[in-house]
Amino acid sequence: MTLATQFLILAAIMVFVMTLGWLWQRRHTNAGIVDVLWSVGLALAALLMAVTGDGALAPRVLLGALGAVWALRLALHLWHRVSGEQEDGRYQHLRRHWVVGTQWKFFAFFQFQAFLVLLFALPFAAAARNPANSWTPMLVVALAIWIGSVSGESIADAQLARFRRDPANQGKVCNVGLWRYSRHPNYFFEWLHWFTYVALAWGSPIGALAWSGPVVMYVFLRWISGIPYTEAQSLRSRGEEYREYQRTTAMLFPWFPKGVS
Repeated sequence: MTLATQFLILAAIMVFVMTLGWLWQRRHTNAGIVDVLWSVGLALAALLMAVTGDGALAPRVLLGALGAVWALRLALHLWHRVSGEQEDGRYQHLRRHWVVGTQWKFFAFFQFQAFLVLLFALPFAAAARNPANSWTPMLVVALAIWIGSVSGESIADAQLARFRRDPANQGKVCNVGLWRYSRHPNYFFEWLHWFTYVALAWGSPIGALAWSGPVVMYVFLRWISGIPYTEAQSLRSRGEEYREYQRTTAMLFPWFPKGVS
């Protein structure tokens, strides 16, 4: 199947999925479902590229398994939050800010997330065209990166969830476990995870496309939709305590905290 056909199929699926998600958020007043569907979309993208790609079997099997498991784990984690908590403060802020035409702006936002699934499917497409027909060292590297990054992200998510469940921590900043060394360890490991597909695509005729994963993810996390929105919401809800956390704790790349005066 050609690359263009793969992406046309994926685009049609994601426009439909995100439209259903937009209708769901209208009914439940919770736009957090878009994050769940973005993750589900990436699982579908990995499976679609793995099944329809024209590369060797080994990298395509790894792509389908690793991409789908990572994305579905993230989707399930996010669904627990969306279904069990009120709308994320970031989306509440948008809802208050988008006074005129709120729903149509949310519709455009949901469809933009569909486009992002296509963008982040580029590394999958590159890996699915890898001609390596045996367990090359780079496939082993890909598996090692995946295990380390997904384990780290899972641990960070679990630590934050456990911290939030304790009523004594309500309104406080989570600075335990991995969160002591980075303000966003979940984002760090999510970014690191995208190097899995750089390794999987090593030797692919379109392997350079795989670098779009870590590069674009870093740009979004660092400057667009990840850290800026999350930290703005944390400052609104936790104020001076979070400013102190910013002062003492590395933003993304884990490092030892600075001394507290």
